[in-house]
Amino acid sequence: MVRMTVLASGSKGNSAIVATSRTRILVDAGLSCRELFKRMRSVNEDPEALDAILITHEHQDHVQGLSVTARKLGIPVYFTEATHRAWMRWMTPRKRLTYAAWLEERKQEAKKKKAEAEARGLEPDADSANPFYRERELAECAAEEEELSTGEKQQTADPCALPAVEYFRAGSQFSIGDITVNAFTIPHDAIDPVGFVFQAEGIRIGIATDLGYMPPNVSLQLRGCDVLMLESNHDLEMLRDGPYPWSVKQRVMSRVGHLSNDAAASFLESHYDGQASYIVLAHLSESNNLPELARLAAERALRERMTLLGNKLVLAEQNTAIGPILL
Repeated sequence: MVRMTVLASGSKGNSAIVATSRTRILVDAGLSCRELFKRMRSVNEDPEALDAILITHEHQDHVQGLSVTARKLGIPVYFTEATHRAWMRWMTPRKRLTYAAWLEERKQEAKKKKAEAEARGLEPDADSANPFYRERELAECAAEEEELSTGEKQQTADPCALPAVEYFRAGSQFSIGDITVNAFTIPHDAIDPVGFVFQAEGIRIGIATDLGYMPPNVSLQLRGCDVLMLESNHDLEMLRDGPYPWSVKQRVMSRVGHLSNDAAASFLESHYDGQASYIVLAHLSESNNLPELARLAAERALRERMTLLGNKLVLAEQNTAIGPILL
């Protein structure tokens, strides 16, 4: 039996589990350790049974709970070498501050962004009004790191200390337990971002999120998948009319940004091979998308392929775990 469980998917944190009866892999750790454990237990997954953590890229919403989770469980973390270096650069400057000083910086940043929005005559979005400005989860992670360091018998000056690090390369194939992992390059504005296809017991699970467009190499990798987790990040009209600054809108719409509902639907209609039992729409924007819009676009693209047994649509969520999907 192979299973996939999505613990969280969206701009505030991403994480999923791919597992067999023998091996359990956490793909990204974008929530605090406490929240990851809570969500795992809500779907009857034992955190202590995890064998490894596998990282797609270094952006905050994919790694913010990584350090504490890996150290608490004592399990290895798999990165590309460039992603590991980028993660260390992200961690180190933040950890030179005390938690109180770091938290105060976040509050001041929120006030500044709120004032800028009001000066332009815009209504601040809900996250800007929050004192952590989209960083409640990161604040919790920083507090956990501080607590863990205080509780350890031998404190380390290295904020990037991990139980073990294993490197892989995009384009390579490697194994974790009885799961074979194929890593492939995706177009995103990170140092060395990758997607994955997991193979075990004759089942293939593909994960392709955080990509600006669907290049031929990714389409090829996703052929023959039994479960396909695909980004459907934004509705173009909602993004254009939404609260983001124009520079951010340009980044999201760029070829190293995120797939729109239309782009995901275009892939499903023209290049997808129709083989998946489940299609999971992931990384939906809370500000620039609606689940109904993402679902409708995908259903239209799959209108002649959906059956009771195949191409079932599942929408991943930011605030709750979904699954497991059993195969």
